Amino acid sequence: MDRAQESPARIKVFWQPGCSSCLRTKEFLTKQGIEFESINVHNNPAGMAELAKLGARSVPVVALGGKYTLCQSFNDVVKFLDLKTKLMDPLPPAQLVAKLDLVLDAAARYVRQFADPELREVFRNRNRTPGGTAFHVFRVSEMGLEAAQGIELKFEGFNDVPPEHWSGEDIARWGLQVRDRVLAWWKEQERKDPALDFTVPTYYGQRPMHDVLERTTWHAAQHTRQVMLMLETYGHQPDGPLTSQDLAGLPVPDEVWDR
Repeated sequence: MDRAQESPARIKVFWQPGCSSCLRTKEFLTKQGIEFESINVHNNPAGMAELAKLGARSVPVVALGGKYTLCQSFNDVVKFLDLKTKLMDPLPPAQLVAKLDLVLDAAARYVRQFADPELREVFRNRNRTPGGTAFHVFRVSEMGLEAAQGIELKFEGFNDVPPEHWSGEDIARWGLQVRDRVLAWWKEQERKDPALDFTVPTYYGQRPMHDVLERTTWHAAQHTRQVMLMLETYGHQPDGPLTSQDLAGLPVPDEVWDR
C-alpha cells in the first residue's frame, strides 16, 4: 500500500533560526495544540529541496498534503488549517507608529554598543551578525514605509545587508534617518487617512496597510530583542532595555531565539 494512504498527511513547518516569523509560527501552532513536523532549512539541502518542490521560495511556510501557505499573515495560517480561533486585533496605527519609533531609537542605541569585531561575528546558528541584525531592523521598517508608498514589498529585501565597511555608528545613523522618514510619512498620513484604509502590494498578496504596519512593527521589535540578546551574550548591558510594557499589544514571540 502507498505510504500516503497508510496515514493522514502531516503538517510541516519550514523555518530557519533567527527568523522572527518562523519562531512566532511554531509558537502559535504549539499553543493551538497542533502537532507538526519541524524542518529547519538552514544548511539543510534536503529541507530546501522539499521546500522548493512545494513551490515556495521563502520561510516560514506551513504545508499540508502538498499545499502550503506563507505565514506572514496569521489569518492565512488560520484559514489554511481551518482553525477555529480568533487572532488579536492589531493596535491602532498611531500606537503602532509610536512603538516603532521606540524600537528604532533603541536599535540605534544598541548597535553603537558593539565592539567592531563583535559587530561582524556570526551569531549562533544563523548566518547573521549583530551588525546585520540591527541593519535588518531598519531595513524592515524602510520596506514597510516603501509599501505604504506603493512600492511592492518583496521578500528578497529582507536579505539585504549593510555595506561591509559600515561601523555601528554608520548603521545607527542610517537607521535614525529611516525612523525620521517613517515619522514624516505618518505625520502626513495622520492628516489624510489615520486609519490606513488602503491596501498595498506585498509578496504574500495585496494586504491592508494597517496589517502591514503591525507586521513591520512587531518584526522590527523582535529583531531588536535579538540585538539585546547579542549584547548580553558579549557581556554588555543594553542601553535602555526595551520592556514588556514597551512592546505590549505587539504579537511578538515569547522566545527571543529558537532553542
